[in-house]
Amino acid sequence: MKRLTKTLIVDDSAAVLDIMQAILNDYGIADVSQAVDGSKAVAQFEEALSAGSPYALVFLDIVMPRLDGQEALKRMRAAEKKAKVAPGERATIIMVTSLHSTDDMMHAIIDGDCDDYLVKPFEPAHLLHMLVKYGFRQA
Repeated sequence: MKRLTKTLIVDDSAAVLDIMQAILNDYGIADVSQAVDGSKAVAQFEEALSAGSPYALVFLDIVMPRLDGQEALKRMRAAEKKAKVAPGERATIIMVTSLHSTDDMMHAIIDGDCDDYLVKPFEPAHLLHMLVKYGFRQA
Protein backbone atom coordinates (compact mmCIF):
# COMPACT_ATOMS: atom_id res chain seq x y z
CA MET A 1 0.00 0.00 0.00
CA LYS A 2 1.26 3.48 -0.86
CA ARG A 3 2.14 5.57 2.17
CA LEU A 4 1.95 8.95 0.49
CA THR A 5 -1.67 10.04 0.11
CA LYS A 6 -1.36 13.77 -0.53
CA THR A 7 -4.40 14.37 -2.70
CA LEU A 8 -5.70 17.15 -4.95
CA ILE A 9 -9.35 17.38 -5.96
CA VAL A 10 -10.14 19.65 -8.91
CA ASP A 11 -13.71 20.58 -9.80
CA ASP A 12 -15.58 23.80 -10.55
CA SER A 13 -18.41 22.75 -8.21
CA ALA A 14 -17.87 23.57 -4.53
CA ALA A 15 -20.42 20.90 -3.64
CA VAL A 16 -18.50 18.19 -5.52
CA LEU A 17 -15.23 19.31 -3.92
CA ASP A 18 -16.70 19.13 -0.43
CA ILE A 19 -18.44 15.79 -1.00
CA MET A 20 -15.31 14.18 -2.45
CA GLN A 21 -13.17 15.53 0.37
CA ALA A 22 -15.62 14.17 2.97
CA ILE A 23 -15.60 10.74 1.32
CA LEU A 24 -11.80 10.69 1.13
CA ASN A 25 -11.57 11.77 4.77
CA ASP A 26 -13.97 8.95 5.71
CA TYR A 27 -11.62 6.53 3.92
CA GLY A 28 -8.63 7.78 5.90
CA ILE A 29 -7.15 10.24 3.40
CA ALA A 30 -6.73 13.45 5.38
CA ASP A 31 -4.13 15.42 3.37
CA VAL A 32 -6.54 16.79 0.76
CA SER A 33 -6.31 20.07 -1.17
CA GLN A 34 -8.92 21.57 -3.49
CA ALA A 35 -8.78 23.63 -6.67
CA VAL A 36 -11.74 25.19 -8.48
CA ASP A 37 -10.25 25.20 -11.98
CA GLY A 38 -7.47 23.72 -14.04
CA SER A 39 -5.22 26.79 -13.83
CA LYS A 40 -5.21 26.76 -10.04
CA ALA A 41 -4.76 22.99 -10.02
CA VAL A 42 -1.68 23.14 -12.26
CA ALA A 43 -0.18 25.90 -10.11
CA GLN A 44 -0.75 23.88 -6.91
CA PHE A 45 0.59 20.73 -8.57
CA GLU A 46 3.77 22.50 -9.74
CA GLU A 47 4.29 24.17 -6.34
CA ALA A 48 3.99 20.81 -4.57
CA LEU A 49 6.52 19.27 -6.99
CA SER A 50 8.95 22.16 -6.46
CA ALA A 51 8.59 21.91 -2.69
CA GLY A 52 9.49 18.22 -2.76
CA SER A 53 6.08 17.08 -1.52
CA PRO A 54 4.20 16.16 -4.69
CA TYR A 55 0.61 15.03 -4.89
CA ALA A 56 0.28 11.26 -5.03
CA LEU A 57 -3.34 11.29 -6.14
CA VAL A 58 -5.35 13.76 -8.23
CA PHE A 59 -9.05 13.70 -9.05
CA LEU A 60 -9.47 16.00 -12.04
CA ASP A 61 -12.77 17.16 -13.55
CA ILE A 62 -12.71 17.35 -17.35
CA VAL A 63 -15.18 20.17 -18.05
CA MET A 64 -14.14 23.35 -16.22
CA PRO A 65 -13.84 27.06 -17.01
CA ARG A 66 -10.50 28.80 -17.68
CA LEU A 67 -8.49 25.60 -18.22
CA ASP A 68 -10.20 22.27 -18.79
CA GLY A 69 -9.14 19.01 -17.22
CA GLN A 70 -7.56 17.63 -20.40
CA GLU A 71 -5.17 20.56 -20.71
CA ALA A 72 -4.51 20.58 -16.95
CA LEU A 73 -3.63 16.89 -17.17
CA LYS A 74 -1.15 17.51 -19.98
CA ARG A 75 0.49 20.33 -18.03
CA MET A 76 0.72 18.21 -14.87
CA ARG A 77 2.39 15.37 -16.76
CA ALA A 78 4.75 17.86 -18.43
CA ALA A 79 5.65 19.29 -15.00
CA GLU A 80 6.45 15.78 -13.75
CA LYS A 81 8.60 15.14 -16.81
CA LYS A 82 10.43 18.45 -16.33
CA ALA A 83 11.01 17.57 -12.66
CA LYS A 84 12.35 14.17 -13.80
CA VAL A 85 9.78 12.22 -11.80
CA ALA A 86 10.31 8.50 -12.46
CA PRO A 87 7.40 6.79 -14.24
CA GLY A 88 6.60 4.67 -11.19
CA GLU A 89 6.56 7.74 -8.95
CA ARG A 90 4.13 9.85 -10.99
CA ALA A 91 0.85 10.99 -9.47
CA THR A 92 -2.15 8.76 -10.02
CA ILE A 93 -4.52 11.01 -11.93
CA ILE A 94 -8.17 10.01 -12.15
CA MET A 95 -10.47 12.03 -14.40
CA VAL A 96 -13.89 12.75 -12.92
CA THR A 97 -16.62 13.73 -15.32
CA SER A 98 -20.30 13.73 -16.08
CA LEU A 99 -19.52 12.80 -19.69
CA HIS A 100 -20.98 9.36 -20.31
CA SER A 101 -19.41 8.73 -23.71
CA THR A 102 -16.96 5.86 -23.77
CA ASP A 103 -15.19 7.61 -26.67
CA ASP A 104 -14.68 10.72 -24.52
CA MET A 105 -13.26 8.63 -21.71
CA MET A 106 -10.92 6.69 -24.00
CA HIS A 107 -9.70 10.00 -25.43
CA ALA A 108 -9.01 11.22 -21.88
CA ILE A 109 -7.08 8.10 -20.98
CA ILE A 110 -5.13 7.59 -24.19
CA ASP A 111 -4.42 11.19 -25.21
CA GLY A 112 -4.25 12.72 -21.76
CA ASP A 113 -2.21 10.07 -19.99
CA CYS A 114 -4.56 9.77 -17.02
CA ASP A 115 -4.72 6.56 -15.03
CA ASP A 116 -8.47 6.04 -14.81
CA TYR A 117 -11.82 7.79 -14.65
CA LEU A 118 -14.98 8.12 -12.56
CA VAL A 119 -18.33 9.16 -14.00
CA LYS A 120 -20.47 11.53 -11.90
CA PRO A 121 -22.60 10.96 -10.02
CA PHE A 122 -20.74 8.12 -8.37
CA GLU A 123 -21.24 6.14 -5.19
CA PRO A 124 -18.65 6.33 -2.40
CA ALA A 125 -17.92 2.65 -3.12
CA HIS A 126 -16.68 3.61 -6.59
CA LEU A 127 -14.21 6.04 -5.05
CA LEU A 128 -13.13 3.38 -2.57
CA HIS A 129 -12.58 0.98 -5.48
CA MET A 130 -10.18 3.50 -7.08
CA LEU A 131 -8.28 3.94 -3.81
CA VAL A 132 -7.89 0.17 -3.46
CA LYS A 133 -7.09 -0.36 -7.16
CA TYR A 134 -4.20 2.11 -7.02
CA GLY A 135 -2.87 1.07 -3.62
CA PHE A 136 -4.00 4.03 -1.51
CA ARG A 137 -6.17 1.87 0.74
CA GLN A 138 -6.65 -1.79 1.48
CA ALA A 139 -9.96 -3.44 0.68
